[in-house]
Amino acid sequence: MSNPEAPHRVVVVGGGFGGLQAVRGLRRAPVEVTLIDRRNFHLFQPLLYQVATGALSPDEIATPLRAILKRQRNVRVVMGDVRRFDLDRRSVVIDELPNGDQGVAIEYDTLIVAGGSRYSYFGHDEWQRFALEIKSLESALAVRRRIFTAFEAAEIEQDPVRREAWLTFVVVGGGPTGVEIAGQIAELARDTLPRDFHAIDSRHARILLIEASGRILPAFPARLSARAARALERLGVTLALDTEVVDLDQRSVCTRDPDGTTGHVPTQTIVWAAGVVACELAGALAAATGTEPDRTGRVAVREDLTIQGHPEVIALGDMVSVHDTTGKDVPLPGLASVAMQQGRYAARAVRARLRGERSPPFRYVDKGNLATVGRARAVADIKGIQISGTLAWMTWLTVHIFYLIGFQNRLLVITRWAFSFVTRGRGARLITGSAHAAAEADVVSAAPERKNTG
Repeated sequence: MSNPEAPHRVVVVGGGFGGLQAVRGLRRAPVEVTLIDRRNFHLFQPLLYQVATGALSPDEIATPLRAILKRQRNVRVVMGDVRRFDLDRRSVVIDELPNGDQGVAIEYDTLIVAGGSRYSYFGHDEWQRFALEIKSLESALAVRRRIFTAFEAAEIEQDPVRREAWLTFVVVGGGPTGVEIAGQIAELARDTLPRDFHAIDSRHARILLIEASGRILPAFPARLSARAARALERLGVTLALDTEVVDLDQRSVCTRDPDGTTGHVPTQTIVWAAGVVACELAGALAAATGTEPDRTGRVAVREDLTIQGHPEVIALGDMVSVHDTTGKDVPLPGLASVAMQQGRYAARAVRARLRGERSPPFRYVDKGNLATVGRARAVADIKGIQISGTLAWMTWLTVHIFYLIGFQNRLLVITRWAFSFVTRGRGARLITGSAHAAAEADVVSAAPERKNTG
């Protein structure tokens, strides 16, 4: 039992979009907040693909959590990995603390779990070793290493067949991340690198974007999907629609068309951006409540984002499925804006409880959808208004600059983008680590990891 005279204790798990908004929303509340994250920084995930292609440096899209919250006196930050929840005792159990401690319990009066998601390999987790995803800073750097190493290898490769494989880049998944990474690799090969190499012509690189459905950007209106497809093709990206990946390894991807025809693509670089499932934290929370997660690993929450039978537990982000009073699933897009709105809602709910009030159900306000294809190329669907081309690209730039954390990061990114736009260059093209160390790092980055970011 907590001391009734002590401040209300709020534990927030995850320093991503949702968790950070929840913490900041409690800055003037009479509560003690503990923010737990396995990383010491907030990561702006929508720009990870630009780190992977050398357009931005890691520190330009990541900000230390302590720096963000240094003026919020009612918050303490704990770096650790939440492994399980004891809902009866109202505590979370943390491992991997910086001092080496394991199994440390932190008690709460209100728990906010702002978990994220990870890419799904559709039952083929062994593919993760060869097809790297872009969900963490480590994985983005591993992808960057593979992309730029491929060009270096092609430069010295004497066998034309093997050289062609080095210059073939396969992106699996035609959602926003897949479209953006494919467009960036194409621009890299055609605009940035041609004069850097002498034995090869980087413009001859083949970029293949594989999508299982009939069009890319399936969450967008068909008109915008078609425009994005044309923009990618003008960049030199080959689209393989209605195509499934049936197997892959370190040197190739095997595909199957709707008519059953199989194909074999020799390549040394595969980027995975197809399908997402909830982070393992959702499974731990479901186990603690005695419920089963859905087929994508998400834990069910009520319309006020609380767990059934545990009103003191609020869960949000990609790790949850929201249900209305009839038990019907409320579909929400897997966007940062959803997690941010849920984080702010969670903070308001805590403040309302302290006043003895009930919160209304969570309602998502759709602010639109954006995806960039390349330089001055993007598509946007904003409250029914569909735009593409330069105007959509400028909108995309403005939105991403606005949501970046910290004035310094905004200034650095604006400067970097302006320089890249004028010169078509990329300043973050370093390949770090020895070949052996790089290979080991790729394997580590590809290994499944627990994510507790919102």
